[in-house]
Amino acid sequence: MTFILALLPILIVLTLMLVFRSGSHQAGLAGWLAGLIVAFLAFGLNWQALWVSQVKSLMITLNVLMILWPALFLYHLVDQVGGIRAIAIALQGVIPDKGWLLIVQAWMLTGVIENLAGFGLPIAIAAPMLVVLGVSPLTAVAAAAIGHSWSVTNSGMALAFRTLVDITKVNAKELIPTTDFLLGITVLLTGLSVAFLLGQKKHWWRVVILAVFVAGTQYLAGILGLMSISSFSAAIIGIIGGIFLCKRPAGWRPESTTSPALKTGVLTYGFLIAAIMFVTVIKPVNRALASVTWTMGFPEVVTSGGFTTPAGNGYVFHPLVHAGTLILLTAAFAILLLPRIKSLSIGRVGPSLILATKAAIPASLGTLFMIALSSLMEHTGMTLQIAQGLSRFVGLLYPLFSPLVGMVGAFATGSNTNSNVLFGAMQKGVAELLKISPIILLAAQTVGGSLGSMIAPAKLAVGGSTTDLKGREGEILRITLPIGLGITLVIGLVALLLSVL
Repeated sequence: MTFILALLPILIVLTLMLVFRSGSHQAGLAGWLAGLIVAFLAFGLNWQALWVSQVKSLMITLNVLMILWPALFLYHLVDQVGGIRAIAIALQGVIPDKGWLLIVQAWMLTGVIENLAGFGLPIAIAAPMLVVLGVSPLTAVAAAAIGHSWSVTNSGMALAFRTLVDITKVNAKELIPTTDFLLGITVLLTGLSVAFLLGQKKHWWRVVILAVFVAGTQYLAGILGLMSISSFSAAIIGIIGGIFLCKRPAGWRPESTTSPALKTGVLTYGFLIAAIMFVTVIKPVNRALASVTWTMGFPEVVTSGGFTTPAGNGYVFHPLVHAGTLILLTAAFAILLLPRIKSLSIGRVGPSLILATKAAIPASLGTLFMIALSSLMEHTGMTLQIAQGLSRFVGLLYPLFSPLVGMVGAFATGSNTNSNVLFGAMQKGVAELLKISPIILLAAQTVGGSLGSMIAPAKLAVGGSTTDLKGREGEILRITLPIGLGITLVIGLVALLLSVL
């Protein structure tokens, strides 16, 4: 009975989003309110557990929003002058093989855009480009949805990954290798799926070669401490590799693509990458800047039912090396310096703020309530009850299902980050009960959440809005769901194998 009660808030969130198509902010609020009631009536919620859990959740939420809002603002600054689309147009001038170009755009260009904005925009921007090249709208949206999913976990300064680490308190350096190994498999399988869907199976060997380089780049960047730009770097390498792997007709010459919009996009995001590498790779600089911290201590919490959460700190902020700070620095660079360069310009601040706000408010509220619910459940023992129930039901076969849990979370909430918030602590609890490495289950969780991006109705709705497919998410889902489930099953089998080695 306690297992069902503990699961009830999450079931409410999933039902509202899957059945009633509520937004994550509405479902999150309902789930949080249900969590408060259940925790008070059945799990001994008292004032101390309430305020500690919710203040901790606010600190984690602040960390997420400090990346989300600046990232969207910077994206719209560049997009107003056509900087994002200019990158896609430039690709057509250097990849003459139309079939291979389709794959690179749906698979790698979407990965770049996911790192710049996310929230369905990779699909919304790339799908019309595929349509222009002769792909049907339905296939174009499905291909872009599948193609970008490999990059989601580490996109946006590795926001989903960082949130998972914050929620579960695992060692990020230990989690990175397993996560990036599973993501490497995802890179290959999404690439092959895109090639199949676009009718370009003949390029399978190019996909395999490119996948090795992309996965290797992401893995290497991660273990070198560059997780914030590992997905972005891998996608850039994917585009460069796609250019080199292209078959060119005799006598062909690349078209000149040095438009002001392209220069604006490259300079802006090039500055961001340089800033991240400067504060990450140069260790004396990193140590000096990271020494500036802010945190808050919390007392031990004991519920009325006797469940204890040890004393400790909330999230430790490093404001000078925070990804959000570096994004704001990049925005300042773009606003103040780019217009001074001949022929270059940047979008207006006011409209960019308005566009960013419209996109960020629902996502922010959803994140706020989802993290608040997760923290409440963890501090009252509800997460532990769910973990104990799942461990009894499926036992040592659980790793097979762990990425599916992450996928369901992303499907319901439209966000890998929110999926990690909802289920990260639970996955860790199951691992501890089954005496399986938490690293394996948490890596599978966030990779499953990443794959969930190809089936999330919220993202498909945004993606379909630019190709006259608004309201036809069900048709898109019928294409992406079988592929997503197939890839997730492979990831689950690998996780199961890793758990028994």
